[in-house]
Amino acid sequence: MLTHEQIEQYRREGYVVVERLLDAETLAELRRVTDEGVATARGLTDHTKVLDLEPSHTPEQPRVRRIKSPHLAHPFYWDMAGHPPLLASLEPLIGCNIRVRAGGKVNLKSPGYGAPVEWHQDWAFYPHTNDDVLAVGILLDDMDEGNGPLMVLPRSHRGPVHDHHSDGAFCGGIDLARSPVDLAGAVALAAPAGSVTIHHARLVHGSAVNRSDRLRRILFFEYAAADAWPLAGTESLDDLDEFNRRVVHGEPTLEPRLAPAPVRIPLPKAVHQGSLYENQRTLGHRYFATAEEPESVRRSPQEAESASERAAAD
Repeated sequence: MLTHEQIEQYRREGYVVVERLLDAETLAELRRVTDEGVATARGLTDHTKVLDLEPSHTPEQPRVRRIKSPHLAHPFYWDMAGHPPLLASLEPLIGCNIRVRAGGKVNLKSPGYGAPVEWHQDWAFYPHTNDDVLAVGILLDDMDEGNGPLMVLPRSHRGPVHDHHSDGAFCGGIDLARSPVDLAGAVALAAPAGSVTIHHARLVHGSAVNRSDRLRRILFFEYAAADAWPLAGTESLDDLDEFNRRVVHGEPTLEPRLAPAPVRIPLPKAVHQGSLYENQRTLGHRYFATAEEPESVRRSPQEAESASERAAAD
């Protein structure tokens, strides 16, 4: 269970870190099944329904940046979505009736090239009837400032929903040259393996390249209060039974709760489908340097614009 101080931090700052929530046996099994999933990338020439590959991937030297539908790769991932200690931590934040969105994802940042994720808000992808919606990151490895940690902008969950469009289409990232966001207070989260990060769906967050010699892998799940119904995004309500089966704690409901929250609809759809990484390919001005770039990990909006112009010229 979360302490009173942790609950208050989540309400105030939009995030909290729960250290060492997983026991050693559970963590070891999570690492094992993840290693098995990554190993299936050998021989692949393109993304699959389950695996999203790094741009530098080759069949001989496989490089995976995301397991997109981990529950399709191994049932243990779905077990983790309903892990009792995890749900006990979420109950004081979004209530006793909790639904998990889809099957989650594993973001993998390998040493030296693990891809960055541009600043964004999860809420831009899947607005709901109320914002009792959050994301959980289960750390498979120690995470610190050196290996591309999750970075968050405290209290940004209380602000606007920023534009995540580029050239008229959704792109899953914030163009800082067009939508300035003051990132001076951004925080890099650090925690040992087996810990859990929890952040509000409206919190601005991102992560840089992993420039260390250590892995940084996170299993992400998105959860919502059962009475938070999707307004748009990837969820389909065509199969109500399947929708209700994703209630991992408490009971489903047919009575959506409506609460004031800013919303931008993620349409027209992103030009590049398949994953957040693919969506963000069309982002006009990038903030984080890629593995091939020697520049600083952090850029000002002006530096981001200059880097994007150089990339376009190349």
